[in-house]
Amino acid sequence: MERALFYLADFLSRPPGFYLVLVAMALCTLLVPFGLTDVVTYVLSVAAIVITGIVLIQGYRDTAAIHAKLDEIVLALEKTRNDVVGLEHADQEEIEEELKRIEQKAAEQSRSRR
Repeated sequence: MERALFYLADFLSRPPGFYLVLVAMALCTLLVPFGLTDVVTYVLSVAAIVITGIVLIQGYRDTAAIHAKLDEIVLALEKTRNDVVGLEHADQEEIEEELKRIEQKAAEQSRSRR
């Protein structure tokens, strides 16, 4: 199921898929004068939910790719701490604590360079 959702999100996030959604919405709108308002409302509501899901899936993929790239940079640099790799999987409190530590260390280094 997950693979099908990623495939659908990938297809619908590209121009041909987006145009298909636009055509489907236009066709639904043309059905309103024939008394099919309930059907049109239902279809457009489902389309809105699907589009929201596509945006969320694409955002997840982009974020996961960015994390992988940043983790690779952290591992490639010898002076970095490898314990921050995978931090995105920690609890929100742990992430905030680590962010505060990093910001404090950056401020200290900035002061010492002056």
